[in-house]
Amino acid sequence: MQMDAIEKRILEEVAELHGMPQGAYNIRYNGEAQARQSTKEIEITPRAEGSGIDIRIKDGTVNQSCCIPVVIAKTGLKDVVTNDFYIGENCDIVIVAGCGIHNCGDQDSQHDGLHRFYVGKNSKVKYVERHYGETDDGTRGGNIMNPLTEIYLEEGAQMEMESTQIKGIDSTRREMKAVVKENASLIIKERLLTNGTQYAESRMDAELVGENASANLISRSVATDQSKTTYYSNIVGKAPCHGHSECDAIIIGEGKVLAVPALDAAHPDAALIHEAAIGKIAGEQLVKLQTLGLTEEEAESAIVEGFLK
Repeated sequence: MQMDAIEKRILEEVAELHGMPQGAYNIRYNGEAQARQSTKEIEITPRAEGSGIDIRIKDGTVNQSCCIPVVIAKTGLKDVVTNDFYIGENCDIVIVAGCGIHNCGDQDSQHDGLHRFYVGKNSKVKYVERHYGETDDGTRGGNIMNPLTEIYLEEGAQMEMESTQIKGIDSTRREMKAVVKENASLIIKERLLTNGTQYAESRMDAELVGENASANLISRSVATDQSKTTYYSNIVGKAPCHGHSECDAIIIGEGKVLAVPALDAAHPDAALIHEAAIGKIAGEQLVKLQTLGLTEEEAESAIVEGFLK
């Protein structure tokens, strides 16, 4: 597989790839599969209908990874893809995804992706997803991403999802829906940075249907310039369970942040909590860093970087 400089750079941003990945992988480029490799334990095949892939992971697969990045380097392209993950029982794996767009023209480039995870009993999954955009000087086309993630956790399963969007996405609507069964746990950690006139909307819905099911939904965002972020969360407890939703946001300039957490205790032993904190960077934080030799701009950048880690 030959990669040009743009594709190499974007793959480094979204998947930390400095060459071809090891193990199972699928690289999608400008709406088409460019490279694919399965292993004995992880099989990747094209979907029978529509665009996308099926990933099937055998029972007992441990200490392995699967990498499925998407790159768009064409203006005016709207890419729609569905990927289904069938993860067997007693697995322990890492899945790395993400999409990067390089827009070099005057039309919008867009990626809409649906990822569905069916996680078997007592399996553990770490899912890392990064979104990144860039444009050439003078480009008027926008970068748009609308990721939808559906998660179904069987008894005793664990899933941790890290979702990051730090640069270059003009509009995004991010949705996550989960059903968590007995003794299963879900952790979602989202980090967002918007600037200019960008808009980011996140919706997280977790349904806790089994005894001792748990969900921890965490969103951290920074809205700068005239950008806006909106965070909706909804945890429904239908059994003795534990749910927590947290939204922390920093406003810089004329940025705007809206947080709308919701809890639905549909069982008397459902323990559900939500927290939200929105505000500007504290003046004393800036002063302290400036006394160490940083300019105000450098101090602000250091605080934002630390906040989004």
